[in-house]
Amino acid sequence: MKIQKFGLFFGLYCISTFLIIPYLAPIFGREKIQNTEYIQAHSFFYKLANRNYVKPELNEALQEIGIEFGEKHYGIKLSYLDANFPFLDGFPLLPHLSHNDGKKIDVTLYYENEKGILSNKKKSISGYGAYVVPKNEEVDQISICKSRGNWQYDFPKYLTLGKINKELQFSISGTRDFANIIVSNSGVGKLFIEPHLKSRLNLTNPKVRFHGCQAVRHDDHIHFQLK
Repeated sequence: MKIQKFGLFFGLYCISTFLIIPYLAPIFGREKIQNTEYIQAHSFFYKLANRNYVKPELNEALQEIGIEFGEKHYGIKLSYLDANFPFLDGFPLLPHLSHNDGKKIDVTLYYENEKGILSNKKKSISGYGAYVVPKNEEVDQISICKSRGNWQYDFPKYLTLGKINKELQFSISGTRDFANIIVSNSGVGKLFIEPHLKSRLNLTNPKVRFHGCQAVRHDDHIHFQLK
């Protein structure tokens, strides 16, 4: 009986998620992210959990960024993580502080194989928690924030759902190109990334910001948002 009830619930949930909610979301000023040959969800979970909704202006910016990056790096896609729920400004998308208005999205970093060839593969199943840690000579904002009592700053390390593709290395050139394409888009207002990666990638655009110790660390993903 419990299995039947769960099956019924899951069936109704999927019908709502894929056949009803996409048509209701525009009433609230949001739409489902368009998955194309240039853009994909890192995991089906983000679509199943309805965490893949944005304002039309962000959807348009995503398409422009994905196309520009994909055409420069043939076959490499923009891979997104958490965006926003389909309804109601101010409704929190936990564990995020700000993904509540359709204007924000997280995207993955880029990695390369031992030959230096850019890959669509990532370092964790969820896309979060596989950090590109500071080098000795770089600013260690993580230690600074944790020393101030911001215990949550390092929390995403528990959200990986498993680390994978250990042979891959962080791609400085690929991630730098991607970040610069993001901030050059006229619709984008801010990009958040850890200070040591901002320095390592030589990101000089004023749209590149530090997100503050009240958030979580951003050396496993990039967050960007509309103006």
